[in-house]
Amino acid sequence: MILHQSQVEQTVDRDERDRFIKELVVVRVRSTAPEIAPASRGIEGARAPGVEEPAVDRELVAREVPLAMIRKRSARLRGTVGSVLLIHGYGQNRYIWHLPARSFSNYLARAGFDVFNLDLRGHGRSRHLGARRPGHVTDFVREDVPAAIEEIRRISGPRPVYLIGHSLGGLVSYATAPTMGDAVGGIVTLGSPYLFTHGSRVLSLLGRLMLTVDRRVPLGQGAVPLSAWGEPFRLVRAFVESPIFPLPIRGFVPGSMETRVLTQHMSLAMDSGSITVLRNMFLDAAASRKSGHHMGSLFGYAERFEKMDLPLLVIAGALDDLAPPASVKPAYDFSRSSDRTYREFPRGHLDIVVGRDAPLTVWPLIEAWLKTRIRRAAAREPERLSA
Repeated sequence: MILHQSQVEQTVDRDERDRFIKELVVVRVRSTAPEIAPASRGIEGARAPGVEEPAVDRELVAREVPLAMIRKRSARLRGTVGSVLLIHGYGQNRYIWHLPARSFSNYLARAGFDVFNLDLRGHGRSRHLGARRPGHVTDFVREDVPAAIEEIRRISGPRPVYLIGHSLGGLVSYATAPTMGDAVGGIVTLGSPYLFTHGSRVLSLLGRLMLTVDRRVPLGQGAVPLSAWGEPFRLVRAFVESPIFPLPIRGFVPGSMETRVLTQHMSLAMDSGSITVLRNMFLDAAASRKSGHHMGSLFGYAERFEKMDLPLLVIAGALDDLAPPASVKPAYDFSRSSDRTYREFPRGHLDIVVGRDAPLTVWPLIEAWLKTRIRRAAAREPERLSA
């Protein structure tokens, strides 16, 4: 449902500006996803791979979950070439795709796409509308993204929707696409760790530390207030980017983002992260290493994704300390798609989306890849209808 429409003039990148039609779209999901009980069980009582939560922890009464999307189209063009759904990662919101000083969402809209920028439940405008944090990342897969795709096709027409996911948003895209049939036209992911923690000893150690602490002192089921780092980070940025910074994880390559862009990201795109989801990600990653399962918390969806013959573009940052290529590239390696592409850039986890050179390298690659697949699909359509 479109609640509001306006015409705006906004920045694409640097001094490039354009006019766009902006709409607020609200999707009302009829949800039966379980609500986590208020008392924390700690890691010993967390969901084990393949095991459902006990019935006592579930609230199975259907309830309405409001999800917000911002739709963008070029105000100069009469039509659009295709529909795109942008899906943010863990602890973020839609602003990873749309900063005031650099906007991938606006870039795609200017290129002729009908762009829908989603806030998953518990994040951004969806949280402000009353959508609570998820009990598990599968809530995004079973309810949020399918509902968003259905609404996009209702508004924009029955053509396939192309999913673009960053980090955890890419894993959600991998898991959701096989359940949607012809409604999804292809998948693009950036920095999405198909084998979570692989290639990073630091993340593996952090995961073990978190799980060990949680066994002794349950961390609860609240949120990690990442948005609170915005203003303090601006003050300590020089130290964070310096060679003497003591932590091995920054999330971006020093010098890859202008001060204004990085500050906007830290204050706008950083959101709250669910402790429950983070705990399950590390728990399932540990279980996956032992069992050989793929996709961490979404391991139950891996087999269907790998069998799926859908256009796939996997993008990794060679210097990504949160999702190293060793964790990202396996999505490409294990996929049996007849149309799969892997690209690597010398960037980190955030700057691969909003770095100073992303509009000159990563963004044009995605634009060209999307338009090529849309043209190919259009060329095959007459053959499909006559078959």
